[in-house]
Amino acid sequence: MTKIPQDVSDLPYAHALEPGPSPLRRDWNYDLCHFESADERDTDAGSSRFTECAFESAQFDTMRLRRAKFTDAWWRGSRVLSTDIAESEWLDVTFISSALAGIEAFNTQLRRVVFQRCKLDAVNLRGAYLQDVVFEDCILRDVDFAGAKLLEVKFPGSALRGAKFDKAKLARVDLRDATVVEVVDGYQNLRGSTIDSGQAVELSADLAHALGIKVEDH
Repeated sequence: MTKIPQDVSDLPYAHALEPGPSPLRRDWNYDLCHFESADERDTDAGSSRFTECAFESAQFDTMRLRRAKFTDAWWRGSRVLSTDIAESEWLDVTFISSALAGIEAFNTQLRRVVFQRCKLDAVNLRGAYLQDVVFEDCILRDVDFAGAKLLEVKFPGSALRGAKFDKAKLARVDLRDATVVEVVDGYQNLRGSTIDSGQAVELSADLAHALGIKVEDH
């Protein structure tokens, strides 16, 4: 795995960053902006484009970012709460020690995105497309992947609790290093993922139930 920049000074574009404006605006281009300790609440920045931007200790609460585009963006120590990012696009984006809760993220596209030491709580990723996405040492609680497509997705050191995979399509999804795999819907849609032998034993009863297999001792 490529080394993840842990500090804003580690970014290749750090020298060119300038303080980001506030409040954010809809359908706007934000290039090389540093949003340090930004506090955006009930703001509409839908369809805006963020390129080579850093978000540090920022808080976005009840934001509207539908159809926004984030390219080469870096987030650390930030909170994104009750925010609509549906139909948005994320390319080469990193989240470090951040929290996302109550997020509407259906039909989003995530490519080459890393979540490291993050908490995702009640994130709606229905119908989303995830390619080359890594959840490293994260807690994912009640994350909904229903109808989503996951390609080359990994969960090293992460705990999935209450995950939903109904009608999801998985290809080369690696769950072997996840610390917890708790699925509440869509066990039959885990085809295309890889689990280890210990996880297979833990999931066997639920998998059998999902496949209509009765497990009954004499």
